[in-house]
Amino acid sequence: MTDQIGDAFEQNLRGRLVRATDADYDEARALYNAMIDKRPRFIARCADVADVITAVNFAREQGLLLAIHGGGHSGPGFGSCDDGVVIDLSMMKSVRVDPVSRAVRVDAGCTSGDVDHATHPFGLAVPFGIVSTTGVAGLTLGGGTGYLTRKFGLTVDNLLEADVVLADGSFVTANKDQHPDLFWALRGGGGNFGVVTSFLFQAHPVSMVYAGPVFWEASDARDVMRAYRDFLPGAPAELGIFVGLKTVPSVEPFPSEHWGKRACAIIGAYNGSAADGQRAIAPLLDAVPPPIFNWMGEMPFPAMQGLFDALLPKGLQWYWKGDFVRSLPDEAIDTHIAQAATAPTELSLMHLYPIDGAPQRVAKDATPWSAREATWSMVIAGIDSEPQQADALRAWGQAYWAAVHPYNLEGAYVNFMMEDEAEGRLQATYGANYARLATIKAQYDPNNLFRVNQNIPPAPLLEAEVSPA
Repeated sequence: MTDQIGDAFEQNLRGRLVRATDADYDEARALYNAMIDKRPRFIARCADVADVITAVNFAREQGLLLAIHGGGHSGPGFGSCDDGVVIDLSMMKSVRVDPVSRAVRVDAGCTSGDVDHATHPFGLAVPFGIVSTTGVAGLTLGGGTGYLTRKFGLTVDNLLEADVVLADGSFVTANKDQHPDLFWALRGGGGNFGVVTSFLFQAHPVSMVYAGPVFWEASDARDVMRAYRDFLPGAPAELGIFVGLKTVPSVEPFPSEHWGKRACAIIGAYNGSAADGQRAIAPLLDAVPPPIFNWMGEMPFPAMQGLFDALLPKGLQWYWKGDFVRSLPDEAIDTHIAQAATAPTELSLMHLYPIDGAPQRVAKDATPWSAREATWSMVIAGIDSEPQQADALRAWGQAYWAAVHPYNLEGAYVNFMMEDEAEGRLQATYGANYARLATIKAQYDPNNLFRVNQNIPPAPLLEAEVSPA
């Protein structure tokens, strides 16, 4: 019977249906985070919106769990599910740039690198993240922070509209005039409200940047983190710059004499000339000891976005923990340094991404992202290539987070939450916006079809147990 159902499903798709009996099934179901292993019954590689509608209707009518795979970067593995249907949007990768209005239409299967490739010839960029392989859809629906955030805002602050397939299979365009409540919810409320098939973004003038990493010995971490904390409020908005506690990777082109050393890093991009960028960061560099290397230089913005892609390929083990951070007292810095010193692997890290500047000038209720008073979005990431390290990565991430969380706000960036921690944290993350999200969920997905995500149950179900399957 399953074969017959699958055959009927496949006949209605222009794209391809991948099943467990297919030779490439394991490749098709593999996730970016290899710590998570799921075995869907059907993977619908959608060629167009019609395929998405077909897949949504099929999952709903068959009573099957439904997951949405966009760019595939989901830390908790929400791009797949066990024994259900995966809507794989990775074939839908069109990008169209309007150089006059600076609006960019982006299909939901695109990565930020796909968009950078299309916008750069026009001297434009959309504010996305810091790794070019990140999927646009998940990044956007969660909020979106990166090198351009301090100047141009969160990714959701630059979203103009979205095309969406709803739970009943209907198709709508959501913007400030059409389905405005849905449009509001999409700007940070995650994948709770439908399958976004394309986004329309506002792009900004960005071409060459003065950018790159600067690394110091771990013994200088306290001085560097304090100087960075004090420098950031007065730094030009054109300078998107984060601080991290890391290990120098034991690979070229990193200097071999420093391989495997604990380190503190400042990584940033100045949207402007090299001369202006050097002037902008000089007060920070003048306030700290000499680094072990400084690789900041002029480069095209897409080059900076892809600078660390090779270190973070698909298939690593990941365990993420996050928090929003308003202030960074000396005691918190000392706690960070102590915890980072116990990192179990070279790739494991802590980053503080700045979300001051433009995001703070947006009202807390303008989008679901309510942490407009925060200065940073923190991520702790345990990372390694070896599956046997999974328990160590998880234990380190949890212990580190428990130690620093008392200094932080209650909520966190939803894209930095693993599946095992979201319960109880989502309401803190969305604050006063949570109730409105639940009400909009009830309007657009009353039966919670879209629940493989950081789930917000529809308002009538808030008091009931919502089954994950």
